[in-house]
Amino acid sequence: MKTSYVAAMDRLYLACIWVAGTAITCMSLIIPWGVFTRYVMGTGSQWPEPIAILLMMVFTFIGAAAGYRANAHIAVTMLTDVMPAPIRAACGWLVDSLMALACAFVVWYGTHLCLGTMGQSISELPWLPVGVTYAALPIGSLITLLFVLERRWIGPQDQRRLMRYEESDEAFAKHSSEAA
Repeated sequence: MKTSYVAAMDRLYLACIWVAGTAITCMSLIIPWGVFTRYVMGTGSQWPEPIAILLMMVFTFIGAAAGYRANAHIAVTMLTDVMPAPIRAACGWLVDSLMALACAFVVWYGTHLCLGTMGQSISELPWLPVGVTYAALPIGSLITLLFVLERRWIGPQDQRRLMRYEESDEAFAKHSSEAA
């Protein structure tokens, strides 16, 4: 069961990486197009800004989920590093519990926000419901919640090769032997 869950989370993690990477790549192409049409051609396009904002939300919330699983977020551990192991473990449980609580709230509130704004549209993109633009909030938070549950149930996954792909084989072997 644990192996199946980790395999599913691996696929979800890779999907998050690809979705976030695609979003920021598209955003990096759309913004210059908007600048070009406005300042070079003199006729500003209406769609680049709202699409770029939508892509930024996708990048932020979906990418943050992947960052959480890879333990790539900013953390100040100066205080917890000097604590005894049992207190450090309790702090880890507290942090993960608060993270799960925050994720559950954003899933709940974000879903209500999406459903409540589904009948509205953006003036520049009348075909796109506002609720769709907010969908990255509950989706990203649900994915993060799944990663929090994985961390508490199975343990951190950040030292695995899937998350540490940029390291050399020697550095990876060192991390793997230290974790064992």
